[in-house]
Amino acid sequence: QVQLVESGGGVVQAGDSLRLSCTASGRTLSTYPMAWFRQAPGKERQFVAAINWSGSMTYYTDSVKGRFTISRDANKIVYLQMNSLKPEDTAVYYCAAGNNYRTISTKEGIHSWGKGTLVTVSS
Repeated sequence: QVQLVESGGGVVQAGDSLRLSCTASGRTLSTYPMAWFRQAPGKERQFVAAINWSGSMTYYTDSVKGRFTISRDANKIVYLQMNSLKPEDTAVYYCAAGNNYRTISTKEGIHSWGKGTLVTVSS
């Protein structure tokens, strides 16, 4: 397991952008496929985006395609660039690490979670 820390959340208006970051405490993330999930009030945690260990492959849930971009740098930071934000994007966003890119979109495929960062989008 690895300790993950998210940052970059905040309160924005519809149409604005935010960039979330995820770092690992004391170690590199370079060997793990990574994902972002989100949990809106009263709802279950849901998959948002994933990236493989090298950054060469990504995929997204349909509701964020064309608006969100997941990326990673050489070692330690995974990003989620969120553009054209909508009120329905309001949620706590969680960074997650897994061992297998094929299962990274499922909660069962995650071995490490961050504590989350709150994104609030007002209309």
